[in-house]
Amino acid sequence: MCLILFAHKVHPDYPLVLAANRDESYSRPTQAASFWRDYPQVYGGRDLDQGGTWLGIARSGRIAAVTNFRDANAAKTSQRTRGELVSNFLRSSQGPAEYANRIKRDGHNYNGFNLLLGDVDELFYVSNRSGSVTAVAPGVHGLSNSLLNTQWPKVTRGCEAVAALMSAKTQDLIDGLFTVLTDRTTAADEDLPDTGVGLPRERSLSPAFIAAPSYGTRSSSVVLVNNHGQVVFVERSFGERGKPGSSVTGRFSLESAPASAAA
Repeated sequence: MCLILFAHKVHPDYPLVLAANRDESYSRPTQAASFWRDYPQVYGGRDLDQGGTWLGIARSGRIAAVTNFRDANAAKTSQRTRGELVSNFLRSSQGPAEYANRIKRDGHNYNGFNLLLGDVDELFYVSNRSGSVTAVAPGVHGLSNSLLNTQWPKVTRGCEAVAALMSAKTQDLIDGLFTVLTDRTTAADEDLPDTGVGLPRERSLSPAFIAAPSYGTRSSSVVLVNNHGQVVFVERSFGERGKPGSSVTGRFSLESAPASAAA
């Protein structure tokens, strides 16, 4: 997952609105979003290479998503898969804050990551490049391959576009979020970060939707959770160079409505 845009307690009907792109090698085997056969309470895609996931939600209301922290000078090949940070949380009963603090302590076992986790009522952010756990305040937030709300061009544009959708009704909201996720605008060179991959690579990775030769956006996902605990999870998959693939929609109820709905 390389772009996560989300609105926490902003939309009047949906206390959680999340839109995300997963960027990955085209050759990496992937399972489309569904309820997992081995953990039927968990809904999300699956990395068939390592068994983890980049984004998922459980019927208990637990939700998590991860992005890589891009630093070409610090990457190691022997670390554990970052997808287990998400899948382990979705399958556990540990409280979100407690889990986040445990991951902060164990973060050295992974290459650079950004982890968003929690539920509709409370969200936390932890990265092994920041050394702290952050309780996410209500608002519109963005996360790419640097720390939360780092002003990379696609994060800035994405957050502005999501904020403009916060009064939209359901279908317009979904359509608008997918428009944000499919933006292929390349950032100006002077606005690009320097993450150690070189200027040509920085350019190719700067759009929200990436369509590079061997690596790009493999899926775009929109997750909405309303005040009554009803979930809509739409995932659109893509092949090489952004070739459209399958589309799946999951609609289901959480075990309980968000506590904030009763406030």
